[in-house]
Amino acid sequence: MNTRKQQLAAFNRLLDIMDDLREKCPWDKKQTLQSLRHLTIEETYELADAILDNDLQEIKKELGDVLLHIVFYAKIGSEKQAFDIADVANAISDKLIDRHPHIYGDVVVESEEDVKKNWEKLKLKEGNKSVLEGVPKSLPAVVKANRIQDKVAGVGFDWEEPHQVWEKVQEELSELNDEIKNNNQEKIEKEFGDVLFSMINYARFIGVNPENALEKTNKKFINRFQFLEEAAKKEGKQLSDMTLAEMDVHWENSKEFFK
Repeated sequence: MNTRKQQLAAFNRLLDIMDDLREKCPWDKKQTLQSLRHLTIEETYELADAILDNDLQEIKKELGDVLLHIVFYAKIGSEKQAFDIADVANAISDKLIDRHPHIYGDVVVESEEDVKKNWEKLKLKEGNKSVLEGVPKSLPAVVKANRIQDKVAGVGFDWEEPHQVWEKVQEELSELNDEIKNNNQEKIEKEFGDVLFSMINYARFIGVNPENALEKTNKKFINRFQFLEEAAKKEGKQLSDMTLAEMDVHWENSKEFFK
């Protein structure tokens, strides 16, 4: 691994390159905070994919892409005389020191839960009017639900035992089933949302990240379905021409490769 001196030199090199690109490259000169936004979101998702795949080389590559965007935003900020990369680094350093009084102060904590509770209390003291203020509006719904539940739990608004949450899941499923029988589409959607919200809450209680779990299932399904497509192709068939029973044979075989 690199020494701290080498790490700082590498970061300085990136800053120098960013200066060059902003001055000399037509594309880089044209970019704004707004034009970079959707690209940053894309890079973040690519990093998330690499993490789920546990591909360390790809993680390194994607981290570089995300770091480039951070440096890019800071460069634009400096051009606007608003902030530069030092301001960004100092701001997060100050926040981390303030939010960790058990490390940089005299507060005593016994567990991770104590740390999270202190974190939310400190944010309220800093001027946040609500514990939920820090939840971005544009987060994907599953991630947002998980963050909402995590944050309110941080101030004690939570169930005590996992079985209580599972009972709530069962209750919501029953209410959904009732509305399906009543054929009320608006209420079906509402109750379905309640089921998902309660399942996400239960995931937290059993130590599962619901977004990661669902995405792993997505990847597994894609791999199995593409196996099915390849198997059909080898037989000279189109999926649309196969019976469900024929497709199911290949689907079951796919489970030996993608579990």
